[in-house]
Amino acid sequence: MFVSDLMNTNVITVEPENTLADAARIMLAQHVSGLPVLDAGRLVGVITEGDLLRRVEIDTAPREAGWFKAFVMPSRLANDYVHTHGQHVRDVMSSTPISVTPTTSLDEVADIMVTKHIKRLPVLADGKLVGVISRTDMLRALARRLIDRDDPYTETQIKEHIVATMARERWAPKSGIRINVTGKVVDLEGAVFSAAEQQAIRVIAETTPGVEEVRDHLLFIDPGSGLAFPAA
Repeated sequence: MFVSDLMNTNVITVEPENTLADAARIMLAQHVSGLPVLDAGRLVGVITEGDLLRRVEIDTAPREAGWFKAFVMPSRLANDYVHTHGQHVRDVMSSTPISVTPTTSLDEVADIMVTKHIKRLPVLADGKLVGVISRTDMLRALARRLIDRDDPYTETQIKEHIVATMARERWAPKSGIRINVTGKVVDLEGAVFSAAEQQAIRVIAETTPGVEEVRDHLLFIDPGSGLAFPAA
């Protein structure tokens, strides 16, 4: 899937000269965590909830720096003052926003959101803002997939799917696991060498279309002693 499949094209924006009060009211009213900032139609920044956390009005501004820091980094402290005391969007916005395009894959979007701790990404096409994609959009798509599962498999298809999935996964044991399917119930038997393996094998069975119950009879083999115990 791509950004174009999920992005919201009804984008609410602000301008650099808008007040922080206006930006905060818009975010609260629209239930969004951030807003693109446009100047003459061009994306110049993003303002988010995080940009408004450190503020003098709510006593969350950083404590006054000592004389040494003020001596060696006066411009840094001046920037901090603008961020905590300024009254306009331009004073607190991130001026180098990360953006994506409509053809960016959701895999890349998820990677950016996780590694950069970003909730919303502007979507640009030929330099023009055409939408926004958020974590909520990703979650909404996931919820639809979890609810609208594929048509149930037959007993034979259930077993074939589990076997084929385990064969593709590098972590999965390639032998020693027995899969028995009766109606919509899967029985797992055999040996695993970690709790993680056991849990992952169970997830493969549970997420197979048509499976309603998984009965786990797997044994845990301690790599050190070779002793077998019922898997937790």
